[in-house]
Amino acid sequence: MEHLSPEAIMARLVGFPTVSRDSNLDLVAWVEDYLAGHGITAHRHPDETGQKAALFAHVGPEVEGGVVLSGHTDVVPVDGQAWSSDPFTVTERDGRYYGRGCADMKGFDALAIWTLVEAKRRGVARPLQLALSYDEEVGCLGAPPMIDAMQGVVPRAGLAIIGEPTTMQAVTGHKGGLGYNVQVHGYEVHSSLMHRGVNAIMAAAPLIDWANRMNAGNRAKEPSDLAAMFEPPWTTLHVGQIEGGTAHNITAADCRFGMDFRVVPGEDPEAWGARFLDEVRKAEADMQAVRPETGIEATRRFTVPGLRPEQDGAAEAMIRQVTGDNAAHVVSYGTEAGQFQQAGYSAAICGPGDIAQAHQPDEFISRAQFEAGHGFMRSLVDRLAAG
Repeated sequence: MEHLSPEAIMARLVGFPTVSRDSNLDLVAWVEDYLAGHGITAHRHPDETGQKAALFAHVGPEVEGGVVLSGHTDVVPVDGQAWSSDPFTVTERDGRYYGRGCADMKGFDALAIWTLVEAKRRGVARPLQLALSYDEEVGCLGAPPMIDAMQGVVPRAGLAIIGEPTTMQAVTGHKGGLGYNVQVHGYEVHSSLMHRGVNAIMAAAPLIDWANRMNAGNRAKEPSDLAAMFEPPWTTLHVGQIEGGTAHNITAADCRFGMDFRVVPGEDPEAWGARFLDEVRKAEADMQAVRPETGIEATRRFTVPGLRPEQDGAAEAMIRQVTGDNAAHVVSYGTEAGQFQQAGYSAAICGPGDIAQAHQPDEFISRAQFEAGHGFMRSLVDRLAAG
């Protein structure tokens, strides 16, 4: 089979519209077939619906202690965004590759696939693994079952490099996170008699105001040394969407919103979740004092462990050896790196592109960043070949 360039692989991957709400199986099948054509056996692990799957593969000696290159296959929607070109076709112009996922993170995925094939072709003394997950964009849901599925099927690797866009810097820490879907069930009456009903939107408002007050309090506190590395250096609470109600003159029977937390290291995400649920119960009690049939459902949507900087971490050391980057970097967004670390791997983040381009219309990765990523991968194969 033809040995495709990283650019050609990226074009193939971007051509699959693997928005998180849709299946990624066509992309998985293509990667599976491409690897098989180069003598590499890939292992598919489907989700409970059978409409999505993770994929992982191993090359090199059947021994532990190798390197995992990990990325996700899903992308965010393009709905409502003004693109200058087809978002699912890679378009090169002005030294940039445009397309949904070029930065986040099919550019890295393409480089990782190229590297696995290159490691197989050259032969390596230390093994290399590829791990491609699903549903990262909706709460890092696909990585934990993928990591579990890898155990006993491929030899356990020693370190994982997660290729989110960091402009090829070694990122060793990120915030943890958790999120809730909240549905408030009110009771409809004419708004002139609002005291007889329960307005679900107005019942939700104190919970959102609580988030505002917590943000103000967190911002005012003196951050710990570790928290001070982040921007912002405090735990943030965020509501990005809210909907509900029937008409302006009817108390709203329903209100739905999401409550998300990004938690600095040193604070317990579960403790923040417990505090929020306490506020939910208080708000619900106020509602039920008027109409007992009302209530609030708060359903956990995701939990993402933070990535803690490691003392003498193997993943950090590997990245720094290849890139020469010796500065300290952390990010406030969540990734699957914390999940690999939680599973016992040394983990760090390093990938081409800028997170500022992720999720944007006309998302792009610069040719210079993509080439820097390619150079990283060539150096990585050299090191694995030397043992």
